[in-house]
Amino acid sequence: MNSENLRPATFSLLAKAGLQGDFSIHPLQGGGNNKVFRVDLKDSCVLLKAYFQHPEDPRDRLQAEFSFSSFAWKNGIRCLPQPIACDSQNRLGLYEFVQGRQLLPHEVTETMIWQAFNFYGELNRCKQLPGAAALPKASEACFAIATHLQCVERRLRRLRGVDDSSGIDREAAHFIRNELSRVWSRVAESVFDQACKLSLPIDNEIAQQDRCLSPSDFGFHNAILSDEGQLRFIDFEYAGWDDPAKMVCDFFCQPAVPVPLDYYDMFIESVISDLSQPEVHLQRIVLLLPVYQIKWCCILLNDFLPTGSERRRFASHVVDQEAQKVKQLEKARHALQTLTRF
Repeated sequence: MNSENLRPATFSLLAKAGLQGDFSIHPLQGGGNNKVFRVDLKDSCVLLKAYFQHPEDPRDRLQAEFSFSSFAWKNGIRCLPQPIACDSQNRLGLYEFVQGRQLLPHEVTETMIWQAFNFYGELNRCKQLPGAAALPKASEACFAIATHLQCVERRLRRLRGVDDSSGIDREAAHFIRNELSRVWSRVAESVFDQACKLSLPIDNEIAQQDRCLSPSDFGFHNAILSDEGQLRFIDFEYAGWDDPAKMVCDFFCQPAVPVPLDYYDMFIESVISDLSQPEVHLQRIVLLLPVYQIKWCCILLNDFLPTGSERRRFASHVVDQEAQKVKQLEKARHALQTLTRF
């Protein structure tokens, strides 16, 4: 899907949004899962997003992102791009174009941590409002400790089936089936033992009132520092109802723009303060953090799976897939080293 192929559908989508006149479409770099374009009009520009879909990954990424963004925008939340119009048939979304740049890892400050928390807090002050209940569950939403564990086990099971026909694939397969699986066994065993000692039933789901509206895949890798100096959060295709523990763990485990653990206690205390039984939620977060460290090792290895590889090709910013695999395997190895206590 190139710029020229997009023109007819883009013309219709712009017209639906009341945007008339000549326009040009320019591909942008940076999307890991989808194609993104800047659409220039006479006096303005907007962002066009073309969403990936695959028989083995049937989630409606467009609907998840557009409905979540629309709910937030309707309720006065402005630290995300305004959703403008969507085309379900062609899987296209039109959004405000935010002038700015991505953050570098060393640029994360306490002020930015608070901007991220305030976005989360604003969302969850709206969770009893009309329209919130209609939002979907987040991708891989989990509400019991057992389902968090099962989610990671499913990812590992898929990775253990990696085709080892090439050198880098064989190297990854050995890492997955030996090092990663061995550490995962220790983590899972530790979670069971600690949950028992803390009298936390692993099959019990958290109360409905404690479930959160989560941006999902939440972190500074999905933020733009605007020209005005404020963060604008982006990419909500996995968003929806979720466990606050998952949101916190993802926030601190995502490796692209790491959040310093110096802010871990401060962030957790802010999240659990509005939940029933804050101490129990604190225990669950601490228990699940290594689980999500393993999960992010698995996510880093998605390029070794057919669907993950096809998603990269769709986004069209990776030319040398073998080099990409080498880079991702090295990242996964580095991430696993953070679990030294296991």
